[in-house]
Amino acid sequence: MSKRAGTARVRLVLVDEGSYHHEEIEIPSASLEGYDRLIDCLREDPAVLKRVHVDVARLCAAYRVDA
Repeated sequence: MSKRAGTARVRLVLVDEGSYHHEEIEIPSASLEGYDRLIDCLREDPAVLKRVHVDVARLCAAYRVDA
C-alpha cells in the first residue's frame, strides 16, 4: 500500500473471541499532532472518525507503521 501525502499508516490489532487479526488504516497526519496518545486520536478526532470506525472494545494494540 502506498502512503498518500498527509496521511499516516496505523496498524490495529483486534481480538475476536480469542483470535487476533490486524488491519492497516490511513489517518490524516495532522490529526496525530493534537493528541499525546494514538488511542485518543482514533477515538476522538473528527477527521479520523469520518474515515474509519474503530471498535475499541476489540482493539488491543495500535501503532504507526510508517514512522
